[in-house]
Amino acid sequence: MAHQLPSTAVSRRSSAPTVQPPAPKSISRAKRWSEDVEEAYRFQLAGYRDENDYVFFHHGGVAEVSGKVARWPSNGYVKKLKLRSGHFYYFNQARECANKDIHRTKLYGY
Repeated sequence: MAHQLPSTAVSRRSSAPTVQPPAPKSISRAKRWSEDVEEAYRFQLAGYRDENDYVFFHHGGVAEVSGKVARWPSNGYVKKLKLRSGHFYYFNQARECANKDIHRTKLYGY
């Protein structure tokens, strides 16, 4: 005998479509250090693809929100990022991407 739910039961599954971050159109590896590489390195070290992915994850699917990332006032580098676990990752004001890590950094194009 199969157990059936009453007809008034509501499904726990949401019928709303899940919102996904924008997919990159191109991916390339960095060849030499630049401020763009430094920016990408900091986000990727914290577990995000880039600033769009970070803002999308932490600010309700609105990828176009700007000014939500803590930055150093002197040079504009990322100062602090919140990890997906809820912990924080703090960065120095100086360059963090060592020469040995440049080729590991991915640059995404949209």
